[in-house]
Amino acid sequence: MLQKKIDDEEKLVKTCAAGDVFGELALLYNCPRAASVECKERATLWELDRETFNRIVKDAAMRKRDRYSEFLHKVPLFANIDQYEMMTISDAVKVETHNQDECIIEQGDVGETFFIMLEGECVAKKVLVEGQPPQQVMTHPVGDHFGELALLRNEPRAASVYASSPQVKLLCLDRKTFKRLLGPLEDILRREAQRYEVPVTS
Repeated sequence: MLQKKIDDEEKLVKTCAAGDVFGELALLYNCPRAASVECKERATLWELDRETFNRIVKDAAMRKRDRYSEFLHKVPLFANIDQYEMMTISDAVKVETHNQDECIIEQGDVGETFFIMLEGECVAKKVLVEGQPPQQVMTHPVGDHFGELALLRNEPRAASVYASSPQVKLLCLDRKTFKRLLGPLEDILRREAQRYEVPVTS
């Protein structure tokens, strides 16, 4: 359990489970520990000393983290995320690549992933009347996001999303990571949900 002093009060900022890592910030940036860590039950940990960490993973980890942190800082959704949270999200995201016209999510499917547009453009299409062709209801440019409704509401996908550029790159967070890292943003995401309700007209 990671705790951080915010406004002179210790607050929980992350709960670590099997496969999670902590302690890397001080090694990557040669700075003091950003949070305290307490073990809430019996656990087995693997550790790397500074020299081994630097030799094996530091360069690759810093390149990935710096690239995605710089990008996410430009995304309005993450405007008020602090540096520690931003780095944690940057570490957690995975990248998916899709070709033009490829279906990324399909209306009616179970949703398990949240997406942020890294490169290219996508379009969302929705069947508004059963038996009729789907209509385009939204365009997702670089920096936009989609897929959160199914995770917030535990409902099937409300629309299908297709790659509309020759190649699309997406940053992805699975359901568990989305809930753990983006909890503070849920109110914003819920307010933004109304944007999906009005179809785009020609």
